[in-house]
Amino acid sequence: MEECGFGEIGRSGERSDGSGSVGRVETESKERALGSRAPRFIRSSRALHLSWQVGVFLVGLAVVVAGALMLVLPGPGWLVIFAGLAIWATEFVWAQIVLRWTRRKVSEAAKRALDPRVRRRNMLLTVLGVAIAAVLVGAYLVWYGPAVPWEIKG
Repeated sequence: MEECGFGEIGRSGERSDGSGSVGRVETESKERALGSRAPRFIRSSRALHLSWQVGVFLVGLAVVVAGALMLVLPGPGWLVIFAGLAIWATEFVWAQIVLRWTRRKVSEAAKRALDPRVRRRNMLLTVLGVAIAAVLVGAYLVWYGPAVPWEIKG
């Protein structure tokens, strides 16, 4: 049996949570099993596998740091951060779990965004925001004319 943090999973796919009750483990058919994706010859040697993990961690860390820098500099910051997380997920179970959670939340947000009521609300808020901005620009032009703010005399 494998330990997964929520009870033990046997070969039949049933889970025991320690209370004596056994239930089916729900898995999505699209998701791969958790664990290392390193080639078999690397996993066969403990030292080689550890070096592989260190290398994957360092490459993933460099990509995540580059993505974090792109949050304040020009570039696709979040996309690069998620790419670094995907690199980590090739080797580390914690990153695989975080990546699955993130994918699930992104797909839920996409479904919510496509809901007609939410789309109507978002369009209404956008129109309202543009109208407020137009009123403010119009008021500025009435009071000061077409002068840039730093050239206006007190």
